[in-house]
Amino acid sequence: MRMESTPDLRDWTRRPERGSAPVVRFMVWLSLAIGRPASRPLVRAIAAYFFVFSPSARRHSHAYLERCLGRAPTLAERFAVFYAFSSTIHDRLFFLKDRYDVFDIQVHGGELFAEGGHLLMGAHFGSFEAMRAAGHHHGNRRVTMAMYEANIRLRAILGALNPQALGEVVQLGRVDSMLRLNARLEAGDLVGLLADRTFGEEPVHRVTFLGTPAPFATGPMRMAAALRRKVYMMVGMYRGGNRYELHFKELADFTNLDATGGRDALVRAAIERYASRLEHYCRAAPDNWFNFHDFWREQ
Repeated sequence: MRMESTPDLRDWTRRPERGSAPVVRFMVWLSLAIGRPASRPLVRAIAAYFFVFSPSARRHSHAYLERCLGRAPTLAERFAVFYAFSSTIHDRLFFLKDRYDVFDIQVHGGELFAEGGHLLMGAHFGSFEAMRAAGHHHGNRRVTMAMYEANIRLRAILGALNPQALGEVVQLGRVDSMLRLNARLEAGDLVGLLADRTFGEEPVHRVTFLGTPAPFATGPMRMAAALRRKVYMMVGMYRGGNRYELHFKELADFTNLDATGGRDALVRAAIERYASRLEHYCRAAPDNWFNFHDFWREQ
């Protein structure tokens, strides 16, 4: 296991946005107008469309499922990933409108959170937007998302649903990003970011994941070490229908980094624990990890 740079991993971030803004706006309006149950047939139709007309995503998802299941996935299992992905995107509309009443949400590990700010690392697994529900369940605490500006158009559309949500986003890669994140943590926010993809030329740590070494970005854990915070894994597992399970697990404690030393070793160990937990959740719910690119860099 070693740290290296993988500039070729950025190819997935350069793919052009798909879909029409007017169509997206119409679907947002229709879903909220007629309600979640009545608009659910749209989700299956959209999932079917992208399953048929996205050969690259279909191929990479198939490769992931083979590793996860240890066998060739069935057609139904392959489609289930696209359907779960479409479902979580649809449900994001209702999470952003604070419509927690339409969901059946179970929280596991929520007792880990005392007062004060906490750093949560998720993945492109299930619904990370469900973290807003975690804040709602724990004293209506504010949730801040740390992210790169990957989809300006969709973010603008969703921001129209809840303008306050845009104020709860700290954009990474800016000069003041760390200062802003630290301020949010000091204010007692739950700060979340996704740690299972790389952006541009950044160091990675290769960890065995689902049986094959895979590159995991070191940046998120290095950021946690710089902020000297505890790090928790967070996933919002979609269980079908209106059911979600929020799972939290402590990954690392960088609060006493000066005393313990060995920053690089601690960062590597934290990344390995993160990869191990992500593998655990993938095996528990294979249709919840939305990997539609060559994660293992086989090509």
